Amino acid sequence: MRHITCCILFLVSTVFPIIGVSSAYLPLEESFDHTNRGMSDGLSAAALFGRGVSLTYDDFILLPGHIDFPSDAVSLETSLTRNIRLKSPFVSSPMDTVTEAKMAIEMALMGGIGIIHYNNSISEQAAMVRIVKRFENGFILDPIVLSASDTVGHLVNIIKQRGFSGFPVTDNGKIGGKLAGIVTKRDIDFVSDLSTPISKVMTKDVIAAFEGSSLMEAREILIQSKKSLLPLINEEGDLVALISRKDMQNNIAFPLASKSRDMHLLVGAAVGTRYEDRERVSALSEAGVDLIVIDSSQGDSIYQIDMIRYIKANYPHIEVIGGNVVTSSQAESLIAAGVDALRIGMGSGSICITQEVMAVGRGQATSVFQVAKTAHQHGIPVIADGGIRNSGHIFRALALGADVVMMGSMLAGTEEAPGEYFFEGGVRMKKYRGMGSLEAMAKNSSQRYLNENAIKIPQGVTGAVADKGSVRNLLPFLCEALRHSMQEVGASSLKQLEQYRENGVLRFEWRTAAAQGEGKVHSLFSHEKPSLPYNN
Repeated sequence: MRHITCCILFLVSTVFPIIGVSSAYLPLEESFDHTNRGMSDGLSAAALFGRGVSLTYDDFILLPGHIDFPSDAVSLETSLTRNIRLKSPFVSSPMDTVTEAKMAIEMALMGGIGIIHYNNSISEQAAMVRIVKRFENGFILDPIVLSASDTVGHLVNIIKQRGFSGFPVTDNGKIGGKLAGIVTKRDIDFVSDLSTPISKVMTKDVIAAFEGSSLMEAREILIQSKKSLLPLINEEGDLVALISRKDMQNNIAFPLASKSRDMHLLVGAAVGTRYEDRERVSALSEAGVDLIVIDSSQGDSIYQIDMIRYIKANYPHIEVIGGNVVTSSQAESLIAAGVDALRIGMGSGSICITQEVMAVGRGQATSVFQVAKTAHQHGIPVIADGGIRNSGHIFRALALGADVVMMGSMLAGTEEAPGEYFFEGGVRMKKYRGMGSLEAMAKNSSQRYLNENAIKIPQGVTGAVADKGSVRNLLPFLCEALRHSMQEVGASSLKQLEQYRENGVLRFEWRTAAAQGEGKVHSLFSHEKPSLPYNN
């Protein structure tokens, strides 16, 4: 008997590692109610991550559940922070090759949100936030207003800076002044003298709606008037708001759009942890930012804790997302400081080399499960940041407890991402770089990695990704893929998915390297790759 026991122990410690299954992968014992359908198959999430093994998304798979609803009945609504909810669980990463104003606008229109990077000047970042907040508003409560004495040259400069083509004109050039007219780019197309006052070219006979009109009432007036702008005035004729035809069209075309209570698009922005970043926070607040991401590769620092406390004390209307974290103790530190959400991930991004250079980090799947478990006990939502390469990874992150996912490489290369396209080997590309790359650090981002010395230690690389088309095609595809994944496990909402994970209904299994290979295309001489919105 003793000889047999020794042989078994030898096999566990020696043979299993050779075939890719270490002793740490042996299942934990679980108490199952075998009368509960399917509970004897697979492992609960707690058992899967209970062995101290660092797992990532490809290391496991979910087992199917019972389907009793159509995929179009699945709700993807979720919490981003304590007080902000989204219709789609997608956030664009604050990277200078991923998110500027154009990306942030599209993300918000599609039900997610964009986080504008801070590898720029304070004024540049604040200007991007303003562009997003002014893009699609419903009732525009703070429109750009001109006075009748302003010149055509002044109007030309504003059009170049803001990108708008029409503006209300009041007697004092401010909201609340007497409405005098409307001036558009069309009015000045053939005006060569830039010193001409706007009063000479503006339309004075203006169709307006009265304060208190609903959006639907305003829409009918716009349709009948065939105008692009509709001012709202009070009984005294003072301008109180503005509605644009384009905004009304967007309200219809994008019913999932992420908006604040005043009907502006939601937008976030990143800041660092240095004392001078407080000036950046002030500028972002004035620009109307809805949330701030404190951007750091290792979030559990006194510098970040001080910044969290400062923002919450001085700008209580702004939601604060802390991170990045990968352990429960890190999460507890930032939760105690007052964060409204946490960002999870360290060294798991496609352009990140933190784990290689620093030997510090954690497998992303393990990070998400452990941090989400801790954060949710305090009512704090979490964002899975990094390691997302396809829709299956997104679903795995949500199944492990992420409330939303943050995407970098998935969105890099889209039309809305910053940068110009170029061709390499006949493939249309865009540059994609990590904020820890030497190239990004040379501009401004070294503070993200607490790198204050002359010698820079890179934690990222610079590369290129293929053209992915428009975010307007990519995000609907990802939403539909998620709905089908949810249907496969029998969860009709992210809330129900969370409940299934916590009570053990949601079942997981480890995947060997052979099982991972089996789950991909194999055993073919050749095949055609499907034309998907992502092909990494």
